[in-house]
Amino acid sequence: MPMARPPAQNWTSEVTRNSNALDLEEGVFTWHDPHRIALSLKRSAEASTRRKAPPFRSAMSMLVFYINRAGKGLDENQRLILEQAKDELRTLYGK
Repeated sequence: MPMARPPAQNWTSEVTRNSNALDLEEGVFTWHDPHRIALSLKRSAEASTRRKAPPFRSAMSMLVFYINRAGKGLDENQRLILEQAKDELRTLYGK
């Protein structure tokens, strides 16, 4: 008998809360300042000893993951803020 899978909506929130690579600040994806979000992700990525990719890639991956999966219910204004945070992250890393 196959094991029951957890509901699909739960795994994305679980990853966001308990990332195996980054320790995120509480509510980072709900903030309204793209620069502050990018700085927080940068700090988390650079402080992590568990990440497998370079800090920029880890920070960007977590942000994109949230936008694509956990953030499906985002209102348009917050989605725009998170998209702007991607640009801020690129600027912080000189990319």
